[in-house]
Amino acid sequence: MKRLIFIAFITLFTGSCKSSKQSKHSKKTASKIIIEPSAIDQTSTNNKTDSLDPSKINTATSKAETIISYAKQFEGVRYKWGGTTENGMDCSGLVFESFRTFNILLPRISRDMAKKGHKVPLNKVKNGDLLFFKTQNRRNTINHVGLVITSTNKIIKFIHATTRKGVIVSSLTENYWKTSFVEARRVL
Repeated sequence: MKRLIFIAFITLFTGSCKSSKQSKHSKKTASKIIIEPSAIDQTSTNNKTDSLDPSKINTATSKAETIISYAKQFEGVRYKWGGTTENGMDCSGLVFESFRTFNILLPRISRDMAKKGHKVPLNKVKNGDLLFFKTQNRRNTINHVGLVITSTNKIIKFIHATTRKGVIVSSLTENYWKTSFVEARRVL
């Protein structure tokens, strides 16, 4: 039991939006994106996060819109490093949980998420794509991720978690995000 608690504790504090040092002796394991064909039609109660309920999402919409609708339920949730619930959320936790709820498994850390799917030019970005940023970190690596919620008329809006405002919607036209932007990727 102590070992299980220790593993859960380590997992919680090693997965974040910020980059962390990797152990020299750790084995590298490949993570996969797993998409089950019926994932969007399922409304399993074991995927609920407290009062956030994936079964409340309109399943007649596309996978991307379903994931976006679920992510939007977290808007206004405070920032919590390593968080994945309505009690606190970090950027990669928001994306990870929004996809995981519909049986699409992504890595937990933003820089690892940036290795999945394929790169998409900004003029081809669609709802559900992921935007990656380098936000003034010492290692100059990807350390922030956002989920595209709208992409029309050259205006791209994305939902993400910030340390100051928690889970919010921002625009890629905002100077800070425009200058920190690295790439967009499609995993769906």
